Amino acid sequence: MSPSPQSRHPKPASRHPKPPSQTPATTQRKQGDASPKSTAVTTTPARVTGGALAANDLTKDYGDRPALAPLTLHIPVAQRVAVVGHNGSGKTTFIRMAAGLLDPTGGTVHIMGHPSGTPEARSALAYLSDTPSFYDDLSLWEHLEYIARLHGVEEWDQLAADLLGHLGLYDRADDLPNTFSRGLRQKAAIALAFVRPFELLLVDEPFVGLDAAGKKALLELLDQAAADGATLVVATHELTYVERVSRLIALRDGEVVHDGSPHDADVADLVAPA
Repeated sequence: MSPSPQSRHPKPASRHPKPPSQTPATTQRKQGDASPKSTAVTTTPARVTGGALAANDLTKDYGDRPALAPLTLHIPVAQRVAVVGHNGSGKTTFIRMAAGLLDPTGGTVHIMGHPSGTPEARSALAYLSDTPSFYDDLSLWEHLEYIARLHGVEEWDQLAADLLGHLGLYDRADDLPNTFSRGLRQKAAIALAFVRPFELLLVDEPFVGLDAAGKKALLELLDQAAADGATLVVATHELTYVERVSRLIALRDGEVVHDGSPHDADVADLVAPA
């Protein structure tokens, strides 16, 4: 009798994997960048390109209205940032432009010193969307292998198995992600984001559709990535996550209305509809 498809994959080695630490990229990250102390809205000098993310006079206009007013901010390496705001505030627009998936109307974004959208910038960042997409004819395991090999990850199979075990997806490794429920698709997208090296993680509403176990697993992965020195920029409505960050950026109608400590802000008011 031939072995079951599942037996082809390594068993998860641990309940709590440490994906970023298994690649050389994290050893090159700088530590000790100070978090902002002021709760006032501030901007950095124009033409800043260093750090993990630097936006200079970044704008997006869809014609009828500006989705993002001129935005200038600097996010140092190893900082943990939450981006909040009501629906339509500009969070997704900002994240997608930083990821190089959406062209700005004006201004620039640099990732680890490289213009957004360039191969160097794409190599430095991982992007986790709120609406993940998958290839129709690849299993979850084949997706993981493709992404990991594309980014030169050695011993990717054990890392992939650890991630699937952590997220409760190990038994679905050989299934097509496009057949998954909304929550399982989100978990699959999380595994794909963490199976590759990154210096900056851009995340857009990652908790949507996740059950309690999935939220806990994602929080543990984010905590570990931050501990390993990655820069995290997470756009979210999950207010409990805001308690874990050192910097809170709030957008309202495309403009920054808060940039500073989350502990000195009325977060519920910042995310309330205008």
